[in-house]
Amino acid sequence: MNCAKKMPERRKFSSALSLLFLMITALPLFAEEEFSFELNEFEKKSLKWGGYTELEWEHMDIDQGSAFTVLNLSKSLSTLDRYTGSLQIDGRYDKALSSFNWLLKAAAQQDNIGWDDMTDVYEAYLSVKPTPSFTGSFGKKSYKWGKGYAWNPVGFINRTKDPNNPEESMEGYITTEADLIRSFTGSLQIAALTTVMLPVSEDVNDDFGETNNINIAAKLYLLYLNTDIDFILYTGNSRSRRYGIDFSRNLATNFEIHGEAAYMPNHKKITLQDDYSVQTITESVFSYLLGLRYLSENDITSIVEYYHNDAGYTEKEMDRFFQLVVDGETQHHCANIDTLLEKARDMSLKGYGKPQPGRNYLYGRFTQKEPFDILYFTPGITTIFNLDDSSYSLSPEMIYTGFTNWELRLRFTYLQGSSFSEYGEKLSSNKLELRVRYFF
Repeated sequence: MNCAKKMPERRKFSSALSLLFLMITALPLFAEEEFSFELNEFEKKSLKWGGYTELEWEHMDIDQGSAFTVLNLSKSLSTLDRYTGSLQIDGRYDKALSSFNWLLKAAAQQDNIGWDDMTDVYEAYLSVKPTPSFTGSFGKKSYKWGKGYAWNPVGFINRTKDPNNPEESMEGYITTEADLIRSFTGSLQIAALTTVMLPVSEDVNDDFGETNNINIAAKLYLLYLNTDIDFILYTGNSRSRRYGIDFSRNLATNFEIHGEAAYMPNHKKITLQDDYSVQTITESVFSYLLGLRYLSENDITSIVEYYHNDAGYTEKEMDRFFQLVVDGETQHHCANIDTLLEKARDMSLKGYGKPQPGRNYLYGRFTQKEPFDILYFTPGITTIFNLDDSSYSLSPEMIYTGFTNWELRLRFTYLQGSSFSEYGEKLSSNKLELRVRYFF
């Protein structure tokens, strides 16, 4: 993590907490200036808002000598402690045929390496619904296309989920959207068409792909024979063209199956060669996901998914990257030259260092609500298994919500894998997290 301006650690962290506290306490004052909160006017204006403030502590045991420790840590550490304070505010204001929606996020972070902070508008868009069958919107909006829980191969305009925290809010893109919906009687019950225009320039959505382009994405939703089906298309020059389909169906009230499939005929992929030269290849890829969700009589919720990412790296390609790091470290110690390490850092940013860079994964999450009649207590366990190199992460957790508006989560993540495997080369070998959230 890059450091900002130098500042005493205690002062920086206390300043962040003070800022978060002031933001929360100032909300009612700000609302009183902008809106009248008398009950009758509140009901007429239909203003709804809320959010949470959060404190999190993370303790990591550093995996000395692993590839991503070598690439990401400039100094030798055996452990790393990180403290994060964050604030999220969401809301909606309805007026006649229109509504304005927003989601704001601010966070400050301090660890052994340095200080970092951010403030961002995750969502801010205006929707207009002139008729029951048509809705138009404009602004920054987050998309969650696809039926998968941990991954979404058809989420062509989605931000990438974190499979360890797939339900967390994500930043959106600035778009213009039109929705048409119609109901029917018969086997086809509902049809809905969503069309999205997503511009990319140096100042707008610049992290989506190549700039100076207008991109179009469309999703046709059908509720057919009690099965949710989506047909998805993306076209534009910021990314390669993509086609997708997904489905979800309840086989019973407590048993659901879902799946996704995505085809990219001209996907560009950056790869390392045996001599460590870099090559961009164009290939057709077919990725898919199959999953299920089951609720047992004992209130155990099971989510299991298999994900094949045809655009990911093979085990041999990942081995080549890890060997580059080893050779780069040798070059650094023997000749004090960082040419190979700099190339490895660059390749990490271009794909090799992203979460789940491989091709075949198995995901499982199992939670039980209030076992042994312990009220407000939900234990669970999550695992992500790389089927190509047999490395994995295992994360047991406990969540307690017995205090009004409070949520406490304790989670331990254990990473296991051999050398040159995904989870064997991560920054840490295990991580302990304590998160406290207050909802308002």
